[in-house]
Amino acid sequence: MNRARMLSKLLSQAPPGTPLVAVRAWAFGGLRGKASAPPPPTALAAEPFLNGSSSNYVEEMYTSWLQDPKSVHQSWDTFFRNATSGAQPGQAYTAPPTLAEPTPHHVPLSALALAPVSAGPPAAALSQKTIDDHLAVQGIIRAYQARGHLIAALDPLGIDREAVAERPATTMPARTVVRQYADAIEEGDLDRSFTLPMSTFIGGNEKTMTLREIIKRLEDTYCRSIGVEFMFINSLEQCNWIREKFETPGVMHMEPQEKRLLLARLTRSHGFEAFLARKFSSEKRFGLEGCEILIPAMKQVIDRSTSLGVESFVMGMPHRGRLNVLSNVCRKPLEHIFTQFIGLDTGDEGSGDVKYHLGTYQERLNRVTNKNIRLAIVANPSHLEACNPVVQGKTRAEQFYHGDSEGNKVLSVLLHGDAAFSGQGIVYETFHLSELPQYTTHGTIHIVVNNQIGFTTDPRMSRSSPYCTDVARVVNAPIFHVNADDPEAVMHVCNVAADWRNTFHKDVVIDLVCYRRNGHNEIDEPMFTQPLMYTRIRKLKPVVELYAEKLMNEGVVTKQEVKDVTDKYEKILEDAFLAAQTETQVFNKHWIDSPWSGFFEGKDPLKATPTGVHEDTLSHIGRRFSSVPPNASDFVVHRGLLRILNSRMEMVNARTVDWALGEAMAFGSLLKEGIHVRLSGQDVERGTFSHRHHILHHQKVDKSQYNILANLYPDQAPYTVCNSSLSEYAVLGFELGFSMTNPNALVIWEAQFGDFNNTAQCIIDQFISSGQSKWIRQSGLVLLLPHGMEGMGPEHSSARLERFLQMTADDPDILPAFSEDFAIRQLSDINWIIANCSTPASYFHILRRQIALPFRKPLILMTPKSLLRHPEAKSSFDEMNEKSEFQRVIPETGPASQNCENVKRVVFCSGKVYYDLVAARKDANLEDKIAVARIEQIAPFPYDLVKLECMKYPGADLVFAQEEHKNMGAWSYVQPRFATALNHERLFSNEIQRHTQGSVEHGSQSWYEYWFPWLFPTSSPTDVAADSTDSQTSTISSPKRVVRYAGRPVSPSPATGSKKTHIRELKQLLEDALAL
Repeated sequence: MNRARMLSKLLSQAPPGTPLVAVRAWAFGGLRGKASAPPPPTALAAEPFLNGSSSNYVEEMYTSWLQDPKSVHQSWDTFFRNATSGAQPGQAYTAPPTLAEPTPHHVPLSALALAPVSAGPPAAALSQKTIDDHLAVQGIIRAYQARGHLIAALDPLGIDREAVAERPATTMPARTVVRQYADAIEEGDLDRSFTLPMSTFIGGNEKTMTLREIIKRLEDTYCRSIGVEFMFINSLEQCNWIREKFETPGVMHMEPQEKRLLLARLTRSHGFEAFLARKFSSEKRFGLEGCEILIPAMKQVIDRSTSLGVESFVMGMPHRGRLNVLSNVCRKPLEHIFTQFIGLDTGDEGSGDVKYHLGTYQERLNRVTNKNIRLAIVANPSHLEACNPVVQGKTRAEQFYHGDSEGNKVLSVLLHGDAAFSGQGIVYETFHLSELPQYTTHGTIHIVVNNQIGFTTDPRMSRSSPYCTDVARVVNAPIFHVNADDPEAVMHVCNVAADWRNTFHKDVVIDLVCYRRNGHNEIDEPMFTQPLMYTRIRKLKPVVELYAEKLMNEGVVTKQEVKDVTDKYEKILEDAFLAAQTETQVFNKHWIDSPWSGFFEGKDPLKATPTGVHEDTLSHIGRRFSSVPPNASDFVVHRGLLRILNSRMEMVNARTVDWALGEAMAFGSLLKEGIHVRLSGQDVERGTFSHRHHILHHQKVDKSQYNILANLYPDQAPYTVCNSSLSEYAVLGFELGFSMTNPNALVIWEAQFGDFNNTAQCIIDQFISSGQSKWIRQSGLVLLLPHGMEGMGPEHSSARLERFLQMTADDPDILPAFSEDFAIRQLSDINWIIANCSTPASYFHILRRQIALPFRKPLILMTPKSLLRHPEAKSSFDEMNEKSEFQRVIPETGPASQNCENVKRVVFCSGKVYYDLVAARKDANLEDKIAVARIEQIAPFPYDLVKLECMKYPGADLVFAQEEHKNMGAWSYVQPRFATALNHERLFSNEIQRHTQGSVEHGSQSWYEYWFPWLFPTSSPTDVAADSTDSQTSTISSPKRVVRYAGRPVSPSPATGSKKTHIRELKQLLEDALAL
């Protein structure tokens, strides 16, 4: 081996032109003289063909070669020729040819030569400059792929950057892009031919190309109207896919009929905005002028995706361009849109919303692909990006219920504004759901309407990143920037985006760089803040005119054809406008974005099915929930969990349940009935407080899990329990969207701690509490919010019950008419249900009631922490069987209830504080003197049951006790309602009954008006009392009973951080509530 290395070394050192005989004698003499010398430290050790070769074998090969070069293998012939020609150590060897395809991105050194090595006379060695030049060319190609977008002509206004087309004519690459490689290229190199590496597709079928042509094609691909950001993607396959889609010559070619269709769509987009501007010049509509290409872009995405198999599109967008999208993408009837401008009365339920917030659902034929498709645009408030997770949840639900596990049939499309896309954190949160197993929608197409301004704020003041789309990099989503005034480039980008999503099922971003022709709205003056920008904008022709001129110059259309297309659409608009003039009402139901076909038909709207369950079902679920997996011998369960399972089994045998077992029975019984249950949130699989354990983990095998409730019955509905990302805003929005799709599913979001819901306040305020009123959209979503003052500090105590109660739409001054269907009528009329349950049985029933109701309402549940393991917080099977139901108020059942006349006080409370009260009452030996009643359902307020409980103890004073501070919790909500229940006797006419859940009727007294003369008897009550004479409105007796508050005093903080202070406050609360 050493002699072989020496041979190659000596051969490489022989002077060029030395006769072969002399070389032989010189070389082998050197070998014999230095056989024992150590091998010199050369690069020859890297020569793979020498490994394992002996010096004798090399000598024989060399001798044979000297006699006849054809007598040895071509590789030896090449080696000896290179060595005798002066090749440096380690460079004489050339790999033999192979029939195998070269591996991706493997370019052999020989491929860099200007001509292949011949078998003739010894070839000249590659010069260092040749190698460096080829490497520089590869670097230039990669530089354009990575940074070509930096000089792309993206801005229609020409403000953002100096476009390629406007730079001085030059054939040298831009230094901004190629950086150090610019120094390696000289003018004389431009006409040299270079072999194209496998990392580019600009050559098509050509393998070599001049540098001048290489640069031209790269600039045409990456620096004209399209700027592509993709080189940050980790996948080589995906990068090559994108390269091929953009670099292949002729890839952007469009047929004449495709160009005519594009012009027609642009004409409709422009014509719609122009028509509204003429007819409703003083109305806000947040038009699309300056980005009319959005409509053809969306339609192209839909056409391409439909051809690839997509059947349903779920879309979300802000207000800009929404009306145009509704009309020209979804084909919402134009007269429905125009009546929103006229200002007609509403002909059905709901308060409605402004026209540019409304959604819709349409089923129509796609004329390009001749396939039926479903289109839904989710309603959105002014919180621009708030609908993003809602869309994703709705999309995921459609995929789930249609068995579309790969996302081939249902696609989400999200539209964004540039300022909101970079400025609002919900965008980032939603992106991070895109790859999570139980939240992915298998790729979303994002389209950014980048008008380069946010209301009145310039991009340099509204973001720190170069592009508004940089947030998409976090999930390796390719970003396609495109000049919105180049319609054909936009169409190509849309095709690539649809193909990308279909191929890789990952997110992709289309950045339509455009402008806003008007101000933020049509009556806004943009010259106040952007004078130079709008001076330039007012000189620009609309894109439809620019494209029409282009096609006329190409001979694709004539001037008359352009006019005919415009006139045809103008007539359609005029006819719809005239039809809208004949309408007398608008209907909110026309704008519903998630219709539930057949759900409401054939049901009594005021009748719910029973929530109790047969004991055999309870027992079966309890035993399965308390058992190890069937293959227990193979599945190793944690010893601590075995103790928990055993304790559950003991409870089942004793016919009792704790909180976790009651929840499991509610879920399991619904699953048995075919109701899908989905529980989502942070750490919900185990439970924040380690009480749930719905997923068992194999202690010896990673990722081996067992979902207990998914294996109760062979024919049950699926059960989904999934830990979410550490997000409240996005995840709650996602679950809301999921709940909108199927009314026959129980969808639950659990906060890690109740107070964390405040980071999702936008979803709660804008969607959940008001969604049905604004958009006729029902939802049965359940929010589980751990709540309770237990000394854990300000941030882990209160779920802010008072905020939810404040948004409850029931009037405290009106006592509803009592009837047999009073309870369900209250539920039907209110916007959501709020409860603070104190027993597992109540929790069990209220969860099942969500499905039993003939309608859907959100349920806000204050859930316990310490009660999860409290020995008294257990329920019997008797409270959950077929004869049982949810108790809105749980009355006193102890000694006090047996001797009502002697009871001195009735304490009403809700939730965990009940157990503190009864324990303190027992310690004080007051069980026969004080009755404690629990209000399980706080809203809608149980007027009837509260009134009955108070009437049961006529001589007792009344107290409402809560553990929250006085300015928090339920007190401010229940106080006026207690007064209304106790002191108002109302006889309602049929007309007034229909409005008992709306605003205060004329002639009725408010709670304040009623109590003011009683509290201040010196004031004249004449005016107030005058309204009480109408027997159809109310009859008021003199005040009889007052409910007193017992609890913590007012505080700006939900709870103290001091354990000692907490205990002192609790002691004082109990004394105030129970001291007679």
